[in-house]
Amino acid sequence: QVQLVESGGGVVRPGGSLKLSCVASGFDFKSATISWVRRAPGKEREFVAAINWSGGTTYHTDSVKGRFTISRDDAKNTVYLQMNSLKPEDTAVYSCAARSGGMRYGLEEYDYWGQGTQVTVSS
Repeated sequence: QVQLVESGGGVVRPGGSLKLSCVASGFDFKSATISWVRRAPGKEREFVAAINWSGGTTYHTDSVKGRFTISRDDAKNTVYLQMNSLKPEDTAVYSCAARSGGMRYGLEEYDYWGQGTQVTVSS
């Protein structure tokens, strides 16, 4: 059974930091591209970051470049999203998604999805 379980969300003040984790099981994690996607209230899902199977290729959308960093630990079947300098507009439910093979940027390209973790940035 495929599972993606996110954790690490919470409430933080503007300028603060959070580190999200996505623990995967039930598929070949070491061959998978993993992404982070967020959905803010009243908005469409947004592709935030992705990391390929080797960790050698990463992608961060422009609005989070220099603030968010995606990484992976294959020994723990876990992908992380370090989020620094958080802004109110980063408030959203953050989900991880997985696909076998190379990096893709379309949400429809991902086969497995987690339930998400809420991030709220507010003073």
